[in-house]
Amino acid sequence: MASPNGGVTTYDYDDSDSAAPVRAQTIEELHSLQRKAATAIKDGASPLQSISASLASLAREYGPNLVKGDPEAKVAPVPVKHQQASATIASSDSSLKFTHVLYNLSPAELYEQAFGQKKSSFITSTGALATLSGAKTGRSPRDKRVVKDETTEKELWWGKGSPNIEMDERQFVINRERALDYLNSLDKVYVNDQFLNWDPENRIKVRIITSRAYHALFMHNMCIRPTEEELETFGTPDFTIYNAGEFPANRYANYMTSSTSINISLARREMVILGTQYAGEMKKGLFGVMHYLMPKRGILSLHSGCNMGKEGDVALFFGLSGTGKTTLSTDHNRLLIGDDEHCWSDSGVSNIEGGCYAKCIDLSKEKEPDIWNAIKFGTVLENVVFNERTREVDYADKSITENTRAAYPIEFIPNALIPCVGPHPKNVILLACDAYGVLPPVSKLNLAQTMYHFISGYTAIVAGTEDGIKEPTATFSACFGAAFIMYHPTKYAAMLAEKMQKYGATGWLVNTGWSGGRYGVGSRIKLPYTRKIIDAIHSGELLTANYKKTEVFGLEIPTGIDGVPSEILDPVNTWTDKGAYKETLLKLAGLFKNNFEVFASYKIGDDSSLTDQILAAGPNF
Repeated sequence: MASPNGGVTTYDYDDSDSAAPVRAQTIEELHSLQRKAATAIKDGASPLQSISASLASLAREYGPNLVKGDPEAKVAPVPVKHQQASATIASSDSSLKFTHVLYNLSPAELYEQAFGQKKSSFITSTGALATLSGAKTGRSPRDKRVVKDETTEKELWWGKGSPNIEMDERQFVINRERALDYLNSLDKVYVNDQFLNWDPENRIKVRIITSRAYHALFMHNMCIRPTEEELETFGTPDFTIYNAGEFPANRYANYMTSSTSINISLARREMVILGTQYAGEMKKGLFGVMHYLMPKRGILSLHSGCNMGKEGDVALFFGLSGTGKTTLSTDHNRLLIGDDEHCWSDSGVSNIEGGCYAKCIDLSKEKEPDIWNAIKFGTVLENVVFNERTREVDYADKSITENTRAAYPIEFIPNALIPCVGPHPKNVILLACDAYGVLPPVSKLNLAQTMYHFISGYTAIVAGTEDGIKEPTATFSACFGAAFIMYHPTKYAAMLAEKMQKYGATGWLVNTGWSGGRYGVGSRIKLPYTRKIIDAIHSGELLTANYKKTEVFGLEIPTGIDGVPSEILDPVNTWTDKGAYKETLLKLAGLFKNNFEVFASYKIGDDSSLTDQILAAGPNF
């Protein structure tokens, strides 16, 4: 209101009818009163010194001048003094610059930052943050490199079939410097300190340094969120990501094949991202790191879904895209421990992540109600298309990419088990969508067969060809996640068999694909039948069923399951052309054998007996 004395205009801020008005001289002061100050981090526990060390150059002995807070704030920041070694090179103008650190911001703060930073961030009708990842709308596995040194040369899986492409330490450092120079040139960077693994005895501290607010929100959702007390004592991280994805790699440098480069140094415990803004690189990069660190502790890292029944019975679900892993592991009668990444230790199972990363293409409320309802304020939607006026998302629109994604905290799922830990699994379920139509709907596996099919990681997709003819195409991915493993697949398979034997778990192969003929001839196994099969596994019904063995693959199949037609349990019964069945069966068996050739030479020391045992569990013809 106007001052009666003709002075400056003031504003009343009154939060109750009886309280005295708060006087503000300007709009800025009034807005500052709106924002209640956050609790300050205790003296001596400030993260800035640790972040400064993380952002330090390897060519210079000091880190950047860091200031906490948004540079757009009206109040001038106070320079922070660091305990740093004296520089051995002449100072330059770069030493006069301050980089502002926006540390562990809340989702609301990151929304505001995203809107101010990019024209490609919007609020959808449900409150989710819709954003774009740029030219890359998926991972770039051919651009991922791992430093090969004296240790990793002996430990990791290299060569044919391996996802690990080598680089040397020098080129890693060069790329690290390139990323740091870019990050330190910015007015502000976003830093998240978070955890991986819900098992408190084996959790990993990670630091994510990014240039985009949406990346910080993505990792806020995907990693485990610390409490304020845990942040105060967080200290030095166990692993650090430098995400300079907005800045390209030098494609002419050694080991580079494009302007995109994702580099991991296990010795330095660091990851550098250049030339791609696809957020999934951070998630899966950390998963690869866990595939390295956890087995060193005797803990098996797994690319799987996981849920638990009311009686405490835990099931692991493995399966490639299209096998039904998400649908079958999401069960309203069971608690969700996690949808994608887990650890199995001597204490039981634990989710590695704090969130879910769900595919959105063709998402509907009827088919996936839990995912549909989880897309609300705080959720990140990547590369979706929405109505410009209503902001309603069209999940069927593939204009940008088919790989549309939603990242949200796991507590957005109503039946999520928090904390995300459980007892030892009773069942290990390997899912395959067999478009050849020759695998049984369910088979009970012995340990050797479990290792064989776990290493194989089989499913079959349907690829379109000219003239409308569609033929199945076999797909194999070792350990159901070949792109992320570090050691030889046999090492993970042996650990899986050891834990299954020690804790009494049973292995199952479940075919969610075709019956009565291959794709185009037969029909897909009905989802209600598959659910009945999964229920029979959970209940223990199949442990006491009668079994018979199939030819070629030697699989044990039950002769009857409540609610499932007995004739479909043996696939040969459903084929009218028995000759075509046998021909197709042998064709698939041959594909399995060809795929397994790359694993056949694995030895533990000079001993190949484990590999021989696994090979004997494969198809015999």
